[in-house]
Amino acid sequence: MSKPIIDVCCGGRMFWFDKKNPKVEFCDKRVVSKMMVGKGRNARAFECKPDTVADFKHIPFEDESFHLVVMDPPHLIQAGEKSYMAQKYGILAKDWKTEIHDGFWECMRILKLNGILIFKWNESQITVGEIKKAIGVEPLFGHRSGKISKTHWLCFMKFEVREAQEGK
Repeated sequence: MSKPIIDVCCGGRMFWFDKKNPKVEFCDKRVVSKMMVGKGRNARAFECKPDTVADFKHIPFEDESFHLVVMDPPHLIQAGEKSYMAQKYGILAKDWKTEIHDGFWECMRILKLNGILIFKWNESQITVGEIKKAIGVEPLFGHRSGKISKTHWLCFMKFEVREAQEGK
């Protein structure tokens, strides 16, 4: 039996309660052995060990393979390459709008009809409004979280492909 859930940008699996959940296919384009990132009192251990090494824009699974897709892409466009934030979360390409758009629709491709896509975004450098404009579709609903409410959890559902692409 194949796994019903995929996390396409798993990183260190930080928000997962069960970081080894057998029902989840954990993917990331990076493989990072346990290492210390950051310096001094800000140093933290970090590792990224995906089940499948893949970029979220090119996911190596068939159309309509998963009931639930979790997408928590990098949200930084400016960070030092060796900074703690860049090493832990990654950095978006200069053409981030295309990267986010293409990654979102790749996630929709692998999502089963009537499946759910959970999109996590942090507004530290790019607003949710800019993200919604880049992907071209409105979420069903969302929620802000965190101490200063910069993290957003957005929920999308895959209806008929034509409806999803038209934002209905």
